[in-house]
Amino acid sequence: MLVNKALKFRIYPNKKQIELINKTIGCSRFVFNFFLGKQKEKDAHWYIVEEMRQNGQLSANKWKGKFLNKYETVKSLPELKKHYSF
Repeated sequence: MLVNKALKFRIYPNKKQIELINKTIGCSRFVFNFFLGKQKEKDAHWYIVEEMRQNGQLSANKWKGKFLNKYETVKSLPELKKHYSF
């Protein structure tokens, strides 16, 4: 029988720690939204090409765009850090 246990903690950070926590969460939110936007751009391009294929403007949808994955995003983080100051 599998028993799941949980512990609940309450933390009381000081002002400096609160600032650091908020900064960390803000950076994480920015990076997530940045790459989500990139994925939506790729999706929009694919739908445009697919619609053109269905209308007969293209013979086949040969667009082979890759979905973003964890490894691609981790590789592009240093480049993102150069353009945006965190």
